[in-house]
Amino acid sequence: MRREIIMAGFGGQGVMAMGKNLMEAGAEEGYEVTWVPSYGPEMRGGTSNCSVILSDARIGTPLIEKPTDLIAMNRPSLAKFIDSVQPGGCVFVNSSTISDKVEREDINTYYVPSDDIAKELGNGKVGNMVMLGAFIGATKAVGIDVVEEMITNMFRGEKEKLIPINIEALRKGIESVA
Repeated sequence: MRREIIMAGFGGQGVMAMGKNLMEAGAEEGYEVTWVPSYGPEMRGGTSNCSVILSDARIGTPLIEKPTDLIAMNRPSLAKFIDSVQPGGCVFVNSSTISDKVEREDINTYYVPSDDIAKELGNGKVGNMVMLGAFIGATKAVGIDVVEEMITNMFRGEKEKLIPINIEALRKGIESVA
């Protein structure tokens, strides 16, 4: 198994956290993993992205030219990366902010209203966990239980109160692609 995932969106949408959680879950499951964040002006609201590779074989380079999967949290990210996705790959579109429809017929496209679902849950900041859940639900790349454990370990002290909503967001994302 080898999945090469690009996650992209506006700075502040939780793209880096989503990628880091996926990478850590993959490592916990015994996969070879990489996580390459792209920082810079993106932190001020521009488009940011990260790439994650999950593989059951050694990873020669962390660079991704033809991803198997794309998670696009905003329109500029979809436009930038859609043509690079491998035929047969999966594209996850945040349909809360992207009204465009993907025209490629050689990929599997999932329209997930992640921001809307997050707002319905009462916390607009968990849209990234909704989208991570959708990715996990559709690809089965890692187990939900491992990601829930990562979330539980991520929030400590005063932030511990954020565990239930993040796990609920993850599960709602899975339901959105079921």
